[in-house]
Amino acid sequence: MHASTFEYYQPTDEQVEKMALARKAAHAYATSLDALLPEGPDKTFVLRSLRTVAMWCNVSITRLPDGTPRDDHGDHTT
Repeated sequence: MHASTFEYYQPTDEQVEKMALARKAAHAYATSLDALLPEGPDKTFVLRSLRTVAMWCNVSITRLPDGTPRDDHGDHTT
């Protein structure tokens, strides 16, 4: 694990744009699921899980698998 794994890094402008697109996609999917699924604990679990996935998208956009921050362009090689 990288020493900065639990630190906050201000996303670059490009990363902020990617995060916004990911949130928009997650919101669209959540809206569809909300309309399709019957009310109950399973629906709640699905929507909460999708929220978790959306948050991990931000991590993926800003960090490498070892926790290292991506460069200013969000590019990396492994």
